Amino acid sequence: MSDASAARESYDCVVVGGGPTGATVAHELAEAGHKIMLLDKSGRIKPCGGAVPPRLLKDFNIPRSLLVAEVKAACIVSPSARRVDMPIDGTGYVGMVDREEFDEWLRVRAAASGAVRLSGTFQTLSRDASGMSVVTFAAKDGTKVSASARCVVGADGALSAVARQALPDVRTKFVFAYHEIVRAPEKADNVAAALFDGKRCDVYYDARLSPDFYGWIFPHGETVSVGTGSANKGFSLKAAVRELRTASGLTGVETIRREGAPIPLKPLKRWDNRRDVIVAGDAAGVVAPASGEGIYYAMYSGRLVADAVAQFLKTGDARALATARKRFMTAHRTVFWVLGVMQHFWYRNDKRRERFVSMCADKDVQSLTWQSYMHKELVRTKPIAHVKIFIKDLAHLAGIVPTHRS
Repeated sequence: MSDASAARESYDCVVVGGGPTGATVAHELAEAGHKIMLLDKSGRIKPCGGAVPPRLLKDFNIPRSLLVAEVKAACIVSPSARRVDMPIDGTGYVGMVDREEFDEWLRVRAAASGAVRLSGTFQTLSRDASGMSVVTFAAKDGTKVSASARCVVGADGALSAVARQALPDVRTKFVFAYHEIVRAPEKADNVAAALFDGKRCDVYYDARLSPDFYGWIFPHGETVSVGTGSANKGFSLKAAVRELRTASGLTGVETIRREGAPIPLKPLKRWDNRRDVIVAGDAAGVVAPASGEGIYYAMYSGRLVADAVAQFLKTGDARALATARKRFMTAHRTVFWVLGVMQHFWYRNDKRRERFVSMCADKDVQSLTWQSYMHKELVRTKPIAHVKIFIKDLAHLAGIVPTHRS
């Protein structure tokens, strides 16, 4: 072995990407006693609405103090500007996080658990003379650094460089999301203050704002995320956000930053290379259809990947890596399928969007929507409500139920 190889640091696992997924993988493996390197490309904040369910705080031991807002309702807006309020009953809520603060807290926790945290940009994945994976990255000063690893986790986003090199034959489609973080309006802001509610998410289903997704206004305490997304490459997301800000009275408030990023549309058919590399989070395509929700699913996939990697490190059997995807799909395949069907039918044109918003006014729909969101599974305790919703859904799709325009 060369001197360079001898000097190269060796790890049980190198995790590429320090978002919620990668930080979760690194934390759980390091806590279990493994030697872990967490490589993060510092200085970038992922565009994200920042919504998390209460279950995430419970499942991943996240302090409630990290929430910058607790949303108690949603307002769904149709193409005709009809507004349907969807309050959350009881003690439920949608938590909102600031990704800059939230992601950093997770990285700090991973380091506190024993993970070696480094800043740099992933470049290549290769192998040394023994066949072990070698991760090469550019450090902050531009120098190239390499590390050996028994296993590599790609948690580096939807356009994962790790996936492109280790899984070149596995692909998925994307929606591109764009949002602007603006200052939350104050009472003196007149129109904006009258329309804005810091405890409410506003969701717009309108082809002018997105031909195949939706526009949103999500409160983040002192700031607000105003955004939209589309898989249509010719659609101007920036123009749509300008129109959304105008419609909501947010044109005059301060713009803090602008961000854009792709969102995968469905989980990859395979997450590992059947040897020693596995992807997770956005890199694995685990974003919910229709809603674009990803933080909970990212962290859940990270936990399953950490379990699979731990088993692989213990046994040396690469088949252990495939259990992560299998377990994820067993838990969430039905929810993803339902949301995918919903997006396919209801987001197709404004006539259907109008009917979809009308359906959101139904109390059974609202109750099961919030319960499913907060608990991250289809609610099975109200079978009659499910039957009623199925019948109503067919009636709306067939046009039997009239839409109500404001």
